[in-house]
Amino acid sequence: MAPQYWVLVVAIVVLAVSVIVGLTLGARALRQLRTERQDAHDRHEQEVGDAQAKVADANAKAASVRAEAAAAKAEAAAARAEARRVLENAHSEADTILEHAHRQAEADVEQLRTAARRSGEREIALLNATVKEQSAEVERRAARIDERERLHSEEVERLVERERRLVALEAELTKRETSLRSRESEVKAAEETKRRELERIAGLSADTAKSELIDAIEGQAKREAAILIRDIEQDARSTADTRARHIVVDAIQRIASEQTAESVVSVLHLPSDEMKGRIIGREGRNIRAFESTTGVNLIIDDTPEAVLLSCFDPVRREVGRLTLEKLVLDGRIHPHRIEEVFDSAKNEVERLCDRAAEEALVDVGITSIHPELVKLLGRLRYRTSYGQNVLKHLVETAHIAGIMAAELGLDVPTMKRAAFLHDIGKALTHEVEGSHALIGADVARKYGEHEDIVHAIEAHHNEVPPQTIEAVLTQASDACSGGRPGARRESLEAYVKRLERIEEIAGGKLGVEKVFAMQAGREIRVMVRPDDIDDIGAAVLARDVAKQIEEELTYPGQIRVTVVRESRVTELAR
Repeated sequence: MAPQYWVLVVAIVVLAVSVIVGLTLGARALRQLRTERQDAHDRHEQEVGDAQAKVADANAKAASVRAEAAAAKAEAAAARAEARRVLENAHSEADTILEHAHRQAEADVEQLRTAARRSGEREIALLNATVKEQSAEVERRAARIDERERLHSEEVERLVERERRLVALEAELTKRETSLRSRESEVKAAEETKRRELERIAGLSADTAKSELIDAIEGQAKREAAILIRDIEQDARSTADTRARHIVVDAIQRIASEQTAESVVSVLHLPSDEMKGRIIGREGRNIRAFESTTGVNLIIDDTPEAVLLSCFDPVRREVGRLTLEKLVLDGRIHPHRIEEVFDSAKNEVERLCDRAAEEALVDVGITSIHPELVKLLGRLRYRTSYGQNVLKHLVETAHIAGIMAAELGLDVPTMKRAAFLHDIGKALTHEVEGSHALIGADVARKYGEHEDIVHAIEAHHNEVPPQTIEAVLTQASDACSGGRPGARRESLEAYVKRLERIEEIAGGKLGVEKVFAMQAGREIRVMVRPDDIDDIGAAVLARDVAKQIEEELTYPGQIRVTVVRESRVTELAR
């Protein structure tokens, strides 16, 4: 069916709906009229009842007073006249309302008809325009199809020509293949004749001679390999421990790093105590604006000419300190000025972070690195771990790892890169949940670092078992940098007491023979008597020692508890 017919059908349906709506409105007006007429009739009956009551009362009183009866009759007649008048008014008013409702319904129907006709005309015009556009689109598509068919026919002709050339080449290749096969058969026959002649001269078959030669070479290789393995094992046993100690000690001695004592609280000195009142502001307005803008807690106490800034995020704390310092130097302290200075201080801290990251990269010798990793490294300039500056710790770890790699003949740049990026995840530990080692590995993998470097980062705290020499050296260099005396905020006395307490906890268990605290207290070796403790008891002992250390001591990182149970049996042969 054509679109014009559909438009006519829609217009007829709209007109029918309009008529139905008009009839509905008229019916509603009739119902309203009937209701009003019923109300008028009820009022009339009520008035007639009242009049009859009055007449009865007048008749009752007529026996006593004739004059009152005449007055009552006159009053009843007046009431009847009033009732007839009210009834006539009600009839006339109902007729008027009904006629008005009819006229309103006819006007609404005519208006709906007009609207439906206009809507139908607009729809018809729209459909005509759509039909024209579609026909033009069909013509354009037909033209494109014709063009494609022409291109397709040309392509078919090219393919047919190419197929003819391929058939000719295939025939030529068949001839060459036949020639090569004949030559190959001739070569094989010549080789077979040569082999038989050699076997006849040597008195051995080819397989027998090959097997004898292989047996002789295999026996000689096994003997030489056994001698070489024995010499290597003896040399490794005699020099491994000494060599490892020499490498670690040499790496630590060559790194001259300063002792650190970072803090989570910054102190800002003021020119005078009067400045504290200006910082607080009227009714604390300035200090509230400062804390809400910077996110840093401002502590103003009785300390003369000084205020404290406290925040868990070191970058945010430095931004707040620099903001307050600029406000104090400027002298103008109010909420709007605080926001302006905060934006300036934030940009300045970002520049300082970028500069610190670039200086650290130059110090380590790393040139090519993703810009986002540079930003994350810059944020570590204000990050501390047990008082040790994390960025300085990364530089120190990279130098130690590079020295170890050079001693072992490994790739020094790769080793330095893995050690320098091993704590990159600490820049995001407030924003991403999880261990900083795994977070750092994900970030390094995201920005295109090599998989060996990613593995060294994720394995430096044993969340993932180390599988490469780079991962093991990263662990060792991290332990050397973080575990050396003075690296972290811990006195020598507390350090020694913690080691002694660790050995006391393990030594107090039944069946323990010797206890050794190793790697600056990060590992403890427990030697037990094999007659007193079996394998299951050794596992229970390790778990009990680890649990007691967790409950009684406070320490950075983790402590590995290793229980060693060794059985030796000696017999003499006489």
